[in-house]
Amino acid sequence: MAGDPKIDSILYKKIEPYSTGMLEVSKLHTIFWERSGNPQGMPVIVIHGGPGGGSQPSYRQYFDPQKFDIIQFDQRGCGKSTPYAELEENNTMNSVSDIESLRLHFNIDNWHVFGGSWGSTLSLIYAQNHPDRVLSLTLRGIFMCRKSELHWFYQHGASNVFPDAFEPYLNHIPAAEQGDLISAYYDRLTSDDVTISRAAAKEWTRWEMATSRLIPDPEYLEKAEDLDFAVAFARIECHYFINGIFVKDGHILEHCEQIKHIPTTIVQGRYDMVCPTISAWELHQRLPHSNLVIAPDAGHSMGEVSIARELVAATDNLQ
Repeated sequence: MAGDPKIDSILYKKIEPYSTGMLEVSKLHTIFWERSGNPQGMPVIVIHGGPGGGSQPSYRQYFDPQKFDIIQFDQRGCGKSTPYAELEENNTMNSVSDIESLRLHFNIDNWHVFGGSWGSTLSLIYAQNHPDRVLSLTLRGIFMCRKSELHWFYQHGASNVFPDAFEPYLNHIPAAEQGDLISAYYDRLTSDDVTISRAAAKEWTRWEMATSRLIPDPEYLEKAEDLDFAVAFARIECHYFINGIFVKDGHILEHCEQIKHIPTTIVQGRYDMVCPTISAWELHQRLPHSNLVIAPDAGHSMGEVSIARELVAATDNLQ
């Protein structure tokens, strides 16, 4: 995305935070947060993907900095949060609690919620638990972490479209263990042998980055080479996925009644291989007042031009 004149013309200009800090959310975990834009603006909490992806400076550019107080944080174990790549006390409801802790820390009554991929998962579950605190939902690349979705991406489905990228991810695991790749990767990502865990993290991350855009981007693939990023990303993701994100399969769709009144915009790439469009469609059916926008020439990444355009239009329309 860096230096792309097409997307630069869509996003707001780069800005720096006006405030940063650390918030202790348990005896074990402390999370990093930042605020940018207008301190008197409408508060919006930006929920990053992964789990384990971390906040990004570019996320600030999807919001009018005069209109919004843009709040980002690193979820437990990733980014600048501590301890690094820690799995203990790291689950979905811990993250929901952390979002509420941030809201109370900042003395905010209610706020807009913005999240993509795993960020859409956590946004939805947060809203279902605290519907009176959510002014709106802006969601991208819908991921509800159902068994069917995990199987599609990590076992069999996307592999049919990206067989060349899938092969190294598959072949990293011995043939006897290839029937359950998430479990096989979990064993390696949680290994005490750093060589084993880092090698697995690289292959896990590379598979996701290779499939995140309609046109594969070498810049994305380089993220797999940053092993500090890859280890937290892969380890935390796999921890959540092997545990079914610590909620009942189908939980989000079953609890849409609590959030059907919240103004919701869903932006989805038609050719999203990571989180296929069927999930966005099914969520839209459960939220009849939601606005579903399918970008016809995009995959999964918010860094793709047509998705970025729709996300900026959505935030510009927030009141």
